[in-house]
Amino acid sequence: MSDKADLAKLSIIVPALNEEATIVSTLARLARFRAQGATLIVVDGSSSDATVEIARQHADLVLCTPRGRAVQMNAGASASCGALLLFLHADTALPDGADGLLGAVLCEDTKLWGRFDVRIAGRHWLLTIIAVMMNVRSRLTGIATGDQAIFVRRGTFESVGGYPAIPLMEDIALSRNLKQLRRPVCLRARVTTSGRRWEKHGVAQTMLLMWRLRFEYWAGADPWKLAKRYGYEP
Repeated sequence: MSDKADLAKLSIIVPALNEEATIVSTLARLARFRAQGATLIVVDGSSSDATVEIARQHADLVLCTPRGRAVQMNAGASASCGALLLFLHADTALPDGADGLLGAVLCEDTKLWGRFDVRIAGRHWLLTIIAVMMNVRSRLTGIATGDQAIFVRRGTFESVGGYPAIPLMEDIALSRNLKQLRRPVCLRARVTTSGRRWEKHGVAQTMLLMWRLRFEYWAGADPWKLAKRYGYEP
C-alpha cells in the first residue's frame, strides 16, 4: 500500500480513555498513514484528562462517547469512510511495513478480516511467553484479541452488526461472528502493545485472571459480571 489512492481506503479507529500520557506518541506514529490518505479517528470514552484536546491536534476526527471499547469502536466505524477498518488500541504500535500488508489485504477480496501477531512491551520475562501463547492460540482458534489490531472490511463488519455492546470480551465476540464467515488473515508481523496493565496488577495474576474470565465467558457467563471482576467501572 504505497500510494495515496490505496491508503485512502483505510480508516484507523483508536478508542481512548485517559491517555494523555501516551496519545501523542501513538498518533504521531500514524502521521505517515494520514499523509498518504488514510483517515485517523480517535473515539474518546469520556476521559477526565486532556486526551480529547491533544487528540484533536493529531487526528482527522475526534468523537466523544460513553465509556466502553465496543461503543467507542462502533461509533468510529459509523463515522468512517474507509473500505478497510483497522481498530488500534491507544497503547499499541503498528509494525514497520504495516501499510503494505494492509494494502495486500485490500487487493484480495477473499480476505475479509484479520489481525497481526503481537508482542507485549515490558520488563517481566513472562510477557514474551504470554504474547507467544496469544499468537499461537489465535492462529489455531481463529479468534483475535483487540491487542492484535483487528482489521476488517467495512461490509463484513456491518454484516455481523459490528462489535456487540458488551463491556468485556467484545473482541472475542466479534471474532466469533466473523469466523463464521471466514477464518482470519493472521499476519506474522507484530504490533507492540504496552504491558502496563499486566505489570501494574501482577503479570502472573493478570494472566490467570484473564484465563479464568475467558473460560467463564465461553461457558456462558454474563460479560457485565466478568467486566466488574476485571475492574470495569461504568
